[in-house]
Amino acid sequence: MTATEGTDQSGSVRSLIPARIDRLPWSPFHTRMVMALGSCWILDGLEITIASNVGEKLSDSSRLGISTTAVGLLATVYLIGQVVGALVFGQISDRLGRRKLFFITLAIYFGGSAATALTLGSGAGAITFLYLTRFVAGAGIGGEYAAINSAIDELIPAPYRGRTDVIVNGTYWAGATIAALIQIPLLSGAISPTIDWRIAFLVGPVLAIVIIFLRRSVPESPRWQIMHGRGEQAEESIAFIEHEVQSTTGKDLEPVDDTRAIEIRPTPQAGYLTLLRILFREYPGRSTLGATLMITQSFLYNAIFFSYAIVLTHFYLGPDADTSIYYIPFAIGNFLGPLLLGRLFDTWGRRQMIAGTYLLAGALLVITAFLFQAGVLNATTQTIAWCIIFFFASAGASAAYLTVSEIFPMEVRAKAIAVFFAIAQVFGAVAPLIYALMIGSEDNPSRPGLFWAYILGAVVMMIGGIVAAVLGVAAEQKSLEDIATPLSVVRATGVGGVGT
Repeated sequence: MTATEGTDQSGSVRSLIPARIDRLPWSPFHTRMVMALGSCWILDGLEITIASNVGEKLSDSSRLGISTTAVGLLATVYLIGQVVGALVFGQISDRLGRRKLFFITLAIYFGGSAATALTLGSGAGAITFLYLTRFVAGAGIGGEYAAINSAIDELIPAPYRGRTDVIVNGTYWAGATIAALIQIPLLSGAISPTIDWRIAFLVGPVLAIVIIFLRRSVPESPRWQIMHGRGEQAEESIAFIEHEVQSTTGKDLEPVDDTRAIEIRPTPQAGYLTLLRILFREYPGRSTLGATLMITQSFLYNAIFFSYAIVLTHFYLGPDADTSIYYIPFAIGNFLGPLLLGRLFDTWGRRQMIAGTYLLAGALLVITAFLFQAGVLNATTQTIAWCIIFFFASAGASAAYLTVSEIFPMEVRAKAIAVFFAIAQVFGAVAPLIYALMIGSEDNPSRPGLFWAYILGAVVMMIGGIVAAVLGVAAEQKSLEDIATPLSVVRATGVGGVGT
């Protein structure tokens, strides 16, 4: 026992739990926790990649035989489900806790994705059922984002929080790579077309079953517990974590100075209208930062994805070419960026790294746009250019999620993630429409139009970098309570201020 923990007659809870979490060394417990919780990003990358590549084959009469228009709406329905899930479960996570949501959201995803594979027939009823299952699967993943990112930030010691969050968010692309590799043999024709697409949609649910067992040993966030007046439960959770760390590392934990205690009086839960007032009245700079980072990265990714296959087939490979193999190195480049650069977000600093990755990705996109316009690229060199650009863009985009999950108070963390995620998705959905207007017909896209579309994407990304350079928060190596004082704190001897 390293702290004075308890509840006084006024209902306030005095605790050293945040300091006790942040002084922990990295241990196998943290590795297991990250594997259990961070897998939601792998599931999303897996799900979207399978849905996008399998979806176009569902119009075949040997599969579902639905129209191409109906197929095109699958991604939109999944996206709407993500937004709804993030907003609904973000509220629930802040109210009921992180751990309950670990299982609820994963179960919802499992049910939705598994049910997709059971779609029968080809009429209106089949299409309705298909849309419903995609919406449910998206809602589960959207809910995962809010609850899981909150829990990871609250359980990871401050010195490792940045790299952990960035790498975890980047594993989306590990899921995309796995999906791309799996679907090549699955859809090669070796398996009957009546079941090949069903097997593809069952890959995620099978992985979800494994994840459920991994999550059973993850405790509730002690930070969430003390912020809700559950001092005894919080003490049990932190004692369990400390025992796990000590038993697996063999290290004695240093006692925590009592001056680092915080005193908390639980406050009523805030709804979304109250949250928006808190974000933009008390944290205008941080809200602008979070919204800008999330919007700009979402715009860039959705815009480039919209035109990726068009560029390869029309300008390089021909209309009948299979472009799926070109997505594999692209996904690998996106994963390697967060993996290799993640440590720098804790050592060099958040502001420097976020601004640098956004600006560098934008500058490289400008160069690539001019090379494309000059006609000096081919399918291979274009893919290499994308890999280099998104090596940096992916690290920056992952850090955008890190930013919105750590710069706001504990009590509204999950809801804040949900709000900024929803905002980003809306703008991300608009990006392909803008690109479509700029590049013209998919059958005969304009090279000059695509050039200016790339320039637009680069400018948007560089705006994000400039905002990060000006408004970025130096959150590296700091406790979450130092970055943003919880709304329920009565007295915090060792906790810093709020900031803007």
